Amino acid sequence: MDHFTPVSALAGGLLTGVAAVVLLWLDGRIAGVSGIAGGLWFSARGDRLWRALFLSGLVLGTGIWVAIHGRPIPRAHFPPALLVFSGLLVGYGTSLARGCTSGHGVCGLARGSPRSLAATAVFVGVAIVTTFAARHVLRLA
Repeated sequence: MDHFTPVSALAGGLLTGVAAVVLLWLDGRIAGVSGIAGGLWFSARGDRLWRALFLSGLVLGTGIWVAIHGRPIPRAHFPPALLVFSGLLVGYGTSLARGCTSGHGVCGLARGSPRSLAATAVFVGVAIVTTFAARHVLRLA
């Protein structure tokens, strides 16, 4: 744990939880980012505005963080081809799981969904194996 930041992690978790609750209370929708992003292209025209605003808020939030802290977000240096391949795998996995970590891990677990518990356990297990392989087997990070 080279860069342990409990305060920013707690703040980020609280903001994520509040955003999920507000979206559910105000609009009856689940704050699953993969579903929101997918719906931008595959939903009815009138349903796209809130999706675009939600996703813009994620990007804008990053910009605000950089502006407040005056330094870029720390990132690992992976080959671009590996990042693209990884992104495609994540997209495929979220379609198989019918949701992502925000949909299942934040919203689904909060609602007590057994399917979300199983999906989140798989997400975390695969993340552990992937991180171990990337760091210790392939020595990428």
